[in-house]
Amino acid sequence: MRSQGELIVGLDIGTTKICAAVGEVTEEGVQIVGIGHHPSDGLRKGVVVNIESTVESIKKAVQEAELMAGCDISNVYAGIAGGHIAGFNSNGIIAIKGNEITPADKARVIEAARAVAIPMDRDVIHVLPQEFIVDGQRGIRNPIGMAGVRLEANIHIVTGAATAAQNIIKCADKAGLDVIDIVLEPLASSEAVLIPEERDLGTALIDIGGGTTDLAVFVKNCIRHTYVLPLGGNNLTNDISVGLRAPLVDAEKIKQFYGTCASGRIGKDDSIEIPGVGGRKSRKLPRQILGEILEPRVLEMFELLDQELWRAGMKNNISSGVVLTGGAVLLDGMVEAAEQVFNVPARIGKPTGITGLVDMVNSPMYSTAVGLVLYGARNQDLNHSRIKEKSMFDWIISRMKKWFKDIV
Repeated sequence: MRSQGELIVGLDIGTTKICAAVGEVTEEGVQIVGIGHHPSDGLRKGVVVNIESTVESIKKAVQEAELMAGCDISNVYAGIAGGHIAGFNSNGIIAIKGNEITPADKARVIEAARAVAIPMDRDVIHVLPQEFIVDGQRGIRNPIGMAGVRLEANIHIVTGAATAAQNIIKCADKAGLDVIDIVLEPLASSEAVLIPEERDLGTALIDIGGGTTDLAVFVKNCIRHTYVLPLGGNNLTNDISVGLRAPLVDAEKIKQFYGTCASGRIGKDDSIEIPGVGGRKSRKLPRQILGEILEPRVLEMFELLDQELWRAGMKNNISSGVVLTGGAVLLDGMVEAAEQVFNVPARIGKPTGITGLVDMVNSPMYSTAVGLVLYGARNQDLNHSRIKEKSMFDWIISRMKKWFKDIV
């Protein structure tokens, strides 16, 4: 953990909203002292498509957080998501020169594992060690000091489009902010919503945002698989808009107030009012129609994720079940739909392990922002190096230096 009194800011740049959370390091852990959010209209499926709109939304969210926390925000941990994110596992093997494994050996085996061909238009976001193997002995978390002649490492590499990462940095820079680090959003959310037992036993974290749905599988306290489904809450809103012939703004309100993906629980006499368009009169329709629109789409999203779990060989590793987080999981019936498809226990994940403004952030929509604060508190960078708007080569070099520093 960082030193007491230090402020850490997480910036969740999402498709539907931009959220800034301010945390202060205390003796008890992390205390949330400020939160700010503003609607986002400069992103599509997690990727920046309008820099000016995104910059304005960031400024307003940060200003709100500054007023609440009574501080000036200058540097942040920024989240990254989107359909361009791809993760894969890799393995490296080296021979031990001496009788004891040193930090240099640990660094060498990780470097050997990450020596894979990556296209020039992609950038490495995370290199996450899973386990080390010494002379065939598996499940070793830290091999330093052990005796052996052969050292192996299994790691998970997360990559993303280089331009997507640079645009996030550029937006933050134009908003007057320095980016300390870019963090995969489901990895950040896991810091806030998963308990140690779930990480160890095996769980699938599903973060349903406005534009994308992020999947991360954790087993034995390590991330084993990541996947991004280019469907999210906005697809549900679009389905309502088309099915009920309502504007998107009204469709979003209808989803929030009356939406459900458990059509079997809807009463026969339940009805909803659809606002008229172009001066037309409003209409009343059975609420059952809304359930028949939303339920198939939600089940389809979960079935696609279930297929991905089977494809990756992870289905039998999620013994503790599924944890749902993100703003879209507030839709009624989400837990039941997940349990029906995945055939494992499911629950809604809300930020935990914090103090301060707990009531204000007690919602799945704040999981990523709070998780970025916790990630920053637990993964301190001793030199506080900032990622500024600069050449991709300089950024990659700075990230590699940070990885080696963390390894050693």
